[in-house]
Amino acid sequence: MSAETPATGFWGAIRLRWFLLWRGVLHWWVKSKVLPNPFDEITLDPDKPVCYALDSYALSSLLILDKACEQLGLPRPVAPVKVGDTVQARAYMALQRKKGLLIMRPSTRRHSAMLEQMVKAITTHEGEPPADVQIVPVTVLVGRAPDKETGLAKILFSESWEVGGRLRRLLSTFINGRNTFVQFSQPLSLLDTASEEMGAARMVRKVSRILRVHFRHVRSAAIGPDLSHRRTVVGRVLNSPSVRKAIADKARTGKVSEEKARQIARGYAYEIAADYSYSFVRIASLALSWFWNRIYDGVVLHHFSDFRKVAADHEVIYVPCHRSHIDYLLVSYFVYHHGFVPPHVAAGVNLNLPVVGRFLRKGGAFYLRRSFRTQKLYSAVFHEYLSTIQSQGTSIEYFIEGTRSRTGRLLQPKSGMLAMSVRSYLRAPTRPVMFQPIYIGYERLVEGNSYIAELSGEEKKTESLGDLLNVFKVLRQRYGKVHVSFAKPVFLDELLDKHEPDWRQQISEEDTKPQWLSPLIDDLGNEIITGINLCAHVGPVNLLAAILLAMPKHAIDRDDLLEALRLYLDLLKHCAYSDRITFTSRTPEEIIGYGMELGVLRVVDHPLGDIVEIQPDQAVRLAYFRNNVSHLLAMPSLVAACFLNSPKVKTSAVSRIAGAVYPFLKAELFLPWDQQGFEQACFGFVDWLRARGLVLPERTEGVLERPDGGSDKAFHLRMIGRALLQTYERYYITVAVLAKNGSGTLARGELERLCTLTAQRISHLNEFAAPDFYDKSLFRQFIQLLRSSEIIAINSQGKYEFSELIAGIAEDAKLILSKEIRHGIMQVAPHLLELENDGNKEEADDKQLEQAAEEES
Repeated sequence: MSAETPATGFWGAIRLRWFLLWRGVLHWWVKSKVLPNPFDEITLDPDKPVCYALDSYALSSLLILDKACEQLGLPRPVAPVKVGDTVQARAYMALQRKKGLLIMRPSTRRHSAMLEQMVKAITTHEGEPPADVQIVPVTVLVGRAPDKETGLAKILFSESWEVGGRLRRLLSTFINGRNTFVQFSQPLSLLDTASEEMGAARMVRKVSRILRVHFRHVRSAAIGPDLSHRRTVVGRVLNSPSVRKAIADKARTGKVSEEKARQIARGYAYEIAADYSYSFVRIASLALSWFWNRIYDGVVLHHFSDFRKVAADHEVIYVPCHRSHIDYLLVSYFVYHHGFVPPHVAAGVNLNLPVVGRFLRKGGAFYLRRSFRTQKLYSAVFHEYLSTIQSQGTSIEYFIEGTRSRTGRLLQPKSGMLAMSVRSYLRAPTRPVMFQPIYIGYERLVEGNSYIAELSGEEKKTESLGDLLNVFKVLRQRYGKVHVSFAKPVFLDELLDKHEPDWRQQISEEDTKPQWLSPLIDDLGNEIITGINLCAHVGPVNLLAAILLAMPKHAIDRDDLLEALRLYLDLLKHCAYSDRITFTSRTPEEIIGYGMELGVLRVVDHPLGDIVEIQPDQAVRLAYFRNNVSHLLAMPSLVAACFLNSPKVKTSAVSRIAGAVYPFLKAELFLPWDQQGFEQACFGFVDWLRARGLVLPERTEGVLERPDGGSDKAFHLRMIGRALLQTYERYYITVAVLAKNGSGTLARGELERLCTLTAQRISHLNEFAAPDFYDKSLFRQFIQLLRSSEIIAINSQGKYEFSELIAGIAEDAKLILSKEIRHGIMQVAPHLLELENDGNKEEADDKQLEQAAEEES
C-alpha cells in the first residue's frame, strides 16, 4: 500500500516495540487462516488511508489482526494513520469495549471514540476537498477455523455469543489458538457512506449502525444466529395470533378445553422444534471428518466462492437435490467448515428415532410429518415455527423433491415448504431471501441396494434403530468421490418483482393468498431444480455408465471405449449449456482404471483385443449414475437418434421431432431452453457432428447424411443416439397402449397400470432395462403432459379420448425407434379387457385352490 504512514515518535515507538513483543509471544502458539481466500476479492484503494473496525476490543484480537496485516502487506492497525490534516495514533477502532477484571460486561458508551475523531477530521477541512478513509471491518474468531477443530476442550472454549471474561479469552486463545480465522470484509468509504450535510454526530451514528449490522451478519454466518432457548421459541410460536386462533378452533371443533388444545399445540411444537447446540455441532464435525475420510476418496466443492460473496447479505435457504441420507450431513458439514453456520434442516418425522432423533435435533434438524393438510392445528404450529426461525436469521435447508430420488433423475418439485418460506417472508420482509440450489454427485450410493429393491416392487422399509448396524458394513467399503456444486442462487425479491411489481404494497393479513402466489411458487420450484441441473458434475462413473449402457451387451472393445470417452468429453464440453458444469480431470485411460478400482468394470482378455464390460451385478446401479447426467445427453441423443433407422434425414424432420419431443424432455429432465432455443441448440450440435465427421457434408440441400454403417464414425453416432433410447421407448409405450385400446376406453389409473405392465414385460423379454424404465411416476408425468398439451382429454365418463395427433406421434416414432422395437411394443401392449379377464381367471383359480384346501382339511 502506498498511503503515507506518519512517524510514530519516541513514545509511540516504545509502545509499538512493547506491542510487537506481546505479538511475538502470542504467535508462538496462534496460527490463523485469513478469509477470503484469495484475498484479491478485497478491493482497497492504495492512495487512501485505512482504518480497521473490530466488533469488540480484545488485545489478542488486535495482535492477531496486526500479524495478518503484516503478512498480507497491508497497513498496520497499531501504526499511526494520517486522515486529512490530522494524525491519529492508531488505525483501528472497536465498536464496543468491555469493563471488568475477570467477569466482563459491555461498557455503556454508544460509539467508538476513534470513529468520532475520524469523522471530525474529514468534516473540518477548509477550502480543500474532504479527505476520505477506508474502514475495513474485520472479524477475528478464535476456535472457528475451517477444517481444524479437534478435541473436546477446543470445542468447549470456541467462539459463541456468550459474553466471556479475560480468563475465558485466555483459555480460548491457549486451547484454540491454532484454530483461528480472520475475516476481512469489503472496505467502507466514510465519505460515500454519509454526506457532510447530516453533521458529524449523525455520521457517527449511521456508520456505527452499519458496522453493527454487518458484524452481526458475519458472526451469524460463521457461528450461527444468537438463538433463544428452545422453550422461548416454543413460547413465541404458541403465543402468535395464528396459533392462538388455531387453538381456539381446535377447542371448538374437537369439543375440548382451550387448555387441552394448547397442550396439544405445545406437543406439536416440541415434536417439530430443533434444539440446536453449538457444542454438539463441533463434536459432530469431528466424527464426520473421520467418517468422510473413512468411506470417501475425497469431497470436492465447486463454485463456493460465488456463494460466499452474496450469502452474508441474505437469509439463505439451501435447497440441494436429494439422493441419499448422507445429503443431510454433507451440506451442513461443508457449509460449517467453510465459515458458515450449519442450517436448520427439515427432516421427515420418520427420522425422529429414539436417541438418534435427539442428536439430529441438536445438529439443527426440525421434523415435519409427511402430510398435514387436514391437521389445521399442526399446520399452524409448523408454519409459525418456520416463520419464527426464518425471521431470526436462521439459515434453513430442505429438499423440494420431497423424498430421495430412486432413479438418479431429479424429481418434480413439491411446493409445500417453498410456499411456507415465501409466505413467511411476505409476512416480515426484513432481510432479502435467497434460495441456494446445490448439486450433489456420488460415485457409489450407500442405499443402492434398497433403491433397486424398491423400484423392483418391494415396499420401502421404515427407518429403525436397527439400520444403524448397517454403518459397520458401510465403513468396510469405499464409495469414491463426492462432488458438491453450488448453483446460481435464486433471489426471491427478483422473482416477486417479476410476477408482481407491486407486491410490497399488496402485503396484508397473513391468511390472504394473492392470485400470483401459486404461479410464483411453481416458477420458483422449476428455477431451483433447473439450477441444480445447470451445475452438474460429469465424473468417471457417469461417463462409463452413459457409454456402456448404450451397448447391447454392456461390453465394448477397450480401444473403442477410449475413443468413446474422448468423444463424450468433447461432446459434453461443447454442448454444456452452463459455465457451472464441471468435468472429471482424469484421462480416458485413468477413467477405465478408476472404474475397475470401484468394482463396476472388468476387462476380459481376448486375442483380438481386450473387452471392457460392466460387472454383472452393477448394470442396474450404473443406470442411476447415467440418469444423473441424462439432461446433458438429451439434446445430442435426440438429434443422433434420428439417424438410427435412416441413413438420410431432412433438417425439417429434425426440427419437427425436436419440436414434438422437447416439451416432454423439458418437463422430465428440467432442461433450460425454450422451444426456439432448443432447436438452435440442436442445429449447433449438428455443426459439431459435421466438424467431427459424424455427419457428412450436405450433398443435397436440407438433407443430413450419416457415414457408412460399418465405420467408426457411424458407430459413435449410433452410440450417442442410444443414450436416451429407453426414454423414447417409454413414450411410445403410452401411445401404443392408447392406440391399441381405442379412444374413450381407458381411465387414468387403467392407463398407468397398462403402461407399467407393458414396460415390465418388455424389460423381461428383451435386452436390459433398468427398474426406472417401468417407473409408474414417469408414466403418470408423461400422461399428464399429454393432457396439458391437449393431445388427450378426459370425457364425462372419466376416460381418455384422443384425436389423430396420436397417429402423428406414432408416425414420428418411426424415425427414432426401429421397426422391431415398435412391433414388439405393439405386440406386448395389452387390451384392458384381456387384462381384466386374466385377473378374473387368476381370482377364480385362487378360489378353487382355497376350496380344495378346505375340503382336504
